[in-house]
Amino acid sequence: MVAQIQTTVGEMVVEFWEETAPKTVANFKKLAGEGFYDGTAFHRIVKGFMIQGGDPLSKGDDPHVGTGGPGYSIPAEFSDRAHVLGVLSMARSADPDSAGSQFFICLGDARFLDRKYTAFGQLIGGVDVLQKIGETPTVSGGGGEKSKPTTRIGVESIKIVPVQAGA
Repeated sequence: MVAQIQTTVGEMVVEFWEETAPKTVANFKKLAGEGFYDGTAFHRIVKGFMIQGGDPLSKGDDPHVGTGGPGYSIPAEFSDRAHVLGVLSMARSADPDSAGSQFFICLGDARFLDRKYTAFGQLIGGVDVLQKIGETPTVSGGGGEKSKPTTRIGVESIKIVPVQAGA
């Protein structure tokens, strides 16, 4: 199974690393299957680093965007998988076991996150879409980081589907 992430600028396809992070993959699939991510946005974009989404508060213009989740957290599943271009990983607070629904996709080499964040998949399609999202102009957000997109990059849907033959 793969995840088709349909955005307002195109589609990305992610292959999961179930053997590396089985609980994280199961949680992501469950949330996607419930439509949890539909209508959210990539609310944090750091050029050359990553794009972040999965916050239910990003469905509207909530001032607390970046703090939302599913109402529970899952345990970290750290591994030796490298955080490099196209890797899907869980966002979290300072507590390693605080991930819930927010995720990020690496725009480049972010190996300093290895064994500190749960990497659980890799893009197998749509790297051009990822890079296009990564070039979205940003302004400083509430914390002063220049990562708030000036244009909304919506997540129309995330669907879990069988791997296409020949993909």
